[in-house]
Amino acid sequence: MKIESHTINNINIAEVLSEEIIINHAEDGLDLLGNLYYQGFDKIIIHVQNITPAFFDLKTGIAGEILQKFSNYRVSLAIIGDFSPYQSKSIKDFIYESNKSKHINFLGSTAEALTKLAN
Repeated sequence: MKIESHTINNINIAEVLSEEIIINHAEDGLDLLGNLYYQGFDKIIIHVQNITPAFFDLKTGIAGEILQKFSNYRVSLAIIGDFSPYQSKSIKDFIYESNKSKHINFLGSTAEALTKLAN
C-alpha cells in the first residue's frame, strides 16, 4: 500500500494506492482511518478495487460501520471507480444519498475526488 499526498487549497488529501484489497472488514476501514488521520489527513481517497465487494452488499453492514466511523471523526471519504457492477436498488440509492453529503462521496475519478474534497 502506498499513500499519495495531494495538497489543494491548504487541504491535505491522502490517496490510497494498492494492487490489493485493503478493506476486508470494518476494522480495516477503522485502522486505515486512524493511521491517515494521525498523519494529518482529514480527507481520504480510496479506489473501489481496494474495498471488498461485500462492502457493496448493504446487508453485510460493512459499509454502514465504516462510513459511520468516517462521519464520527469528520473525515471526508471519496471512493472512486466504476460502480456499475453493483446494480441493486439499495446500493444505487445509498450511493445517490451519500453523494448529497459532504463527507462520503462515490465518484468516477481521482480528479473528481480532488475537486470535491478541496472545497
